[in-house]
Amino acid sequence: AVIKARGLSSAMSAAKAIGDHTRDWWFGTKEGEFTSMGVISDGSYNIPAGIIYSFPVRIAPGGCWSIVQGLAQDDFATEKMVATYNELKEEATAAAELAAAN
Repeated sequence: AVIKARGLSSAMSAAKAIGDHTRDWWFGTKEGEFTSMGVISDGSYNIPAGIIYSFPVRIAPGGCWSIVQGLAQDDFATEKMVATYNELKEEATAAAELAAAN
């Protein structure tokens, strides 16, 4: 389906995404645009501070990023964000327990 829709294999699609992300990280996002990137939360969008989470960000050339504020989100998006946060919390707890056991 990926090849039919985008003309790329899933591996090429992933490679292109990595290239696009690296370009944005190095050169910055275009004026008025943003991308999604896993960064340390500052409490934005009700995600507790200190959690590494995917947020909409603007990136200045050289890699300095800032979370885009004020984007509207509907109930569906809010539910998915909460579910993702809960999964991350569970995974962090499991990893800490595993590390403590070894």
